[in-house]
Amino acid sequence: MKEDFLKSIDCLDKGFVRLVDFMGDDTAIVQAARVSYGEGTKTISEDKGLIRYLLNKKHTSPFEQVEFKFHVKAPIFVFRQWQRTRCASINELSARYSEMKDECYLPRIEDIKLQSKDNKQCRDDKGLPHIDARIALERMKAIQEDCFAQYRELLDLGVARELARINLPVSTYSEMYWKIDLHNLFHFLKLRMDSHAQMEIRVFANALYELIKPIVPIACEAFEEYSLYAKNLSLAESNTLCNFLKESPVENLLTLIDESDVLSKREKKEMKDKLGI
Repeated sequence: MKEDFLKSIDCLDKGFVRLVDFMGDDTAIVQAARVSYGEGTKTISEDKGLIRYLLNKKHTSPFEQVEFKFHVKAPIFVFRQWQRTRCASINELSARYSEMKDECYLPRIEDIKLQSKDNKQCRDDKGLPHIDARIALERMKAIQEDCFAQYRELLDLGVARELARINLPVSTYSEMYWKIDLHNLFHFLKLRMDSHAQMEIRVFANALYELIKPIVPIACEAFEEYSLYAKNLSLAESNTLCNFLKESPVENLLTLIDESDVLSKREKKEMKDKLGI
């Protein structure tokens, strides 16, 4: 039953992702691709092959036939990254109409780390000394408490909610309903499940993926194969590899490809074509 898939996953210290509704599954992708209205027109293996082919060749419109609607509670700074994926319908909590709850995100001690020296936009893998991390965490908490104390003072003075909110920190939790089709959701997940994405939004992306996998398992398997864990080569990289293979014995590589039990016949041919062998 549909209700069996409508679940919630807790995220960070106070957030969650809840699947509240969805339309379509793997079958809907196949039907759209074949412009067919009857189930069981092909075998399961053929349906699986078609979905894999569509995703591999970037035929995206059939995946847009599947839609998901989520209720999400997350810190505002996570939402600001989240909403850069624009092909979705969003309705977020309005602090003009509602008073904001005194709920802010505080990272775990082990997640308070140094600024990366190699990447200007993210933290390093190395954590702060425990005493420094504890001081940083206490300072974050004190700033949040002070901001909300002043927010409540402004409200008590009669200041309009739309003005009183402006000094609240981006660690404040907000909520939204987010509706998106599977094609654009895969694009979001490709970006936000990546190891270079900020840890906090990766937590939510992983939760989204966990919720949809039981509904579109074949599509998710293809997504992992051809997008999420795939490695793309630039033209220069591809030419370099092909030139190396042309000058080197390729019999062992050909045997490896031909004897692969994870590549289909079509995929084996395509791999040889890509490598120029």
